[in-house]
Amino acid sequence: MCKVLQLPRSSYYYEETSRNIDTELENAVVEEFKRSRNNYGTRKLKIMLNRRGFGVSRRRIGKIMSKYNLVSNYTLRTAKRNHKTIVNNDEVANVVDRDFRKRKQYEVVVSDLTYIKIAGKWHYLCLLLDLCGRKILGSAVGKQKNAKLVETAFYSVQADLRQIELFHTDRGSEFKNAVIEQILEAFEIKRSLSAKGNPYDNAVAESMYNVVKTEFVFAQEYTDLAEFKLFWFDYVNWYNNVRIHGSLDYKTPNQWHSQRSLSCLAES
Repeated sequence: MCKVLQLPRSSYYYEETSRNIDTELENAVVEEFKRSRNNYGTRKLKIMLNRRGFGVSRRRIGKIMSKYNLVSNYTLRTAKRNHKTIVNNDEVANVVDRDFRKRKQYEVVVSDLTYIKIAGKWHYLCLLLDLCGRKILGSAVGKQKNAKLVETAFYSVQADLRQIELFHTDRGSEFKNAVIEQILEAFEIKRSLSAKGNPYDNAVAESMYNVVKTEFVFAQEYTDLAEFKLFWFDYVNWYNNVRIHGSLDYKTPNQWHSQRSLSCLAES
């Protein structure tokens, strides 16, 4: 009969079985995805689920994400705009020399500025990032791209600035200013500059802005600068204390910071 009907023999012997749905696991996937603010993919979700006692493959997580239409912010395309900048031609060496790993707390702080659009108008964001744990130490957002923004970021740091050993940036003119030089001199912070026209020398800062734009800036619309600042404060707290990083052995920046601090104390 199967030959006549041109059906496989397995169709005759097929018995329908009920599909078991692990509601607890599916709820956990949805919950962890929402806790990541729609940023985690299957790799990080697997880490978080393992910590909750779920032994599950990335493939199964992917199926659950598809079932509930959970799409990571990193799959969305983001628009970029090129802006011209004035170059700082000071004869300052590139002390960091692209050695971004295994740095102590406050040994190297990197910075950069980026353009963001708020309510249809361009604004500017400055970050101070500790290479130890990629922790956001300070930040500032404003309507003008200048040294004042960098100064505000410095004074937002909730730590003793004298602990910072080296400050590394690209050659943007906003980092060449008497006010910035006074801050560095007052707190005895040494200077390092990227080579002219080479973004790879400040790759960590560049990469960080890609993360910020993907996870935060493009995640929702902000009505004005005041609202942006309110949500930004919340994001920095989440980034430093909740968001796990693959490059940090899936720890948060603050966990990594604390671990390095204890390690330094043990060595001393």
